[in-house]
Amino acid sequence: MKIAFFGTPAFAVPSLEQLVAAGDQIVVAITQPDRPRGRGHHVQPSPLKTAALAHGIPVLQPERVGDPAFAAALASCGADLGVVAAYGKILPDAILHTPRHGTINVHASLLPRFRGAAPVHRAIIAGERETGVTMIRLVREMDAGPMLARAVRPIADDETSDVVDRALAEIGASLLVSTVREIAAGRVTEQPQDHALATLAPRLTSEDGRLDWTRPARAIHNLVRGLHPWPHAFSFLDTSRYLILRTEVEPASVQVPAQAPGHIVEAGADRLRVACGEGTVLAILALQPEGRRRLPTRAFLAGHPIDLPAIFRPFPPTG
Repeated sequence: MKIAFFGTPAFAVPSLEQLVAAGDQIVVAITQPDRPRGRGHHVQPSPLKTAALAHGIPVLQPERVGDPAFAAALASCGADLGVVAAYGKILPDAILHTPRHGTINVHASLLPRFRGAAPVHRAIIAGERETGVTMIRLVREMDAGPMLARAVRPIADDETSDVVDRALAEIGASLLVSTVREIAAGRVTEQPQDHALATLAPRLTSEDGRLDWTRPARAIHNLVRGLHPWPHAFSFLDTSRYLILRTEVEPASVQVPAQAPGHIVEAGADRLRVACGEGTVLAILALQPEGRRRLPTRAFLAGHPIDLPAIFRPFPPTG
């Protein structure tokens, strides 16, 4: 089939690559404009643009998807099907219906749960034990279209959002290829979503990472995993801000002194044990002082011994 492919981040690349390998003709790749990225904030192309150009695929980068010039350029490509994989912008109806068979989406959740921009992160933060990919037909309402196919994947207790995202990108790519085959053969079936079961996965902000130590250790552990590698969970020790990078929920059998949430109850050989809500304890295994490099807790303590009592707080002390 002739496909117009919409995508931007690394998540979209396996879908593009597998369609090319399957013999589909990508007549155009639409991605967001080049933007400052990475540590140096240098202007760079999106991962999808880089992959598309490597295959000689024409690329469009509209600033506004509602621009009539973009609509005309897309129509001139003669696509049979539109495919969206984490493009990052909501497409107007006119664009969705430009391809002959409409437009489908590779969504990284088990819809109708976690509709929105951050489904992988939000599923981990919510403590979900499984997630997956759902193929849907795009409609005007966000991620609410009928389902065409789905695949389920478990989430391990120590997995972070980047690990799960990479796995779902590969699963979604395979599911996309098989769905495109079903559409081409006229065999695809559409199942409406149960909108009463819908939940949202809004875009993350840096404020999402501010830790509330009155929550149970399990909830904080899930937040740390879900916010890795961005925007990261963080907390303050005195006036210093620390990114909390890797954690572990201590079993109930671990005996530590009873303390208020946020108190470091023990500075062990390889971990900081911190009191959390409901009498639970979280072990910090890796952290990063602001402006410095990431450190395993063992290495951090070797150079920065902590005198107890000490307490992590959501905000630095004032006055």
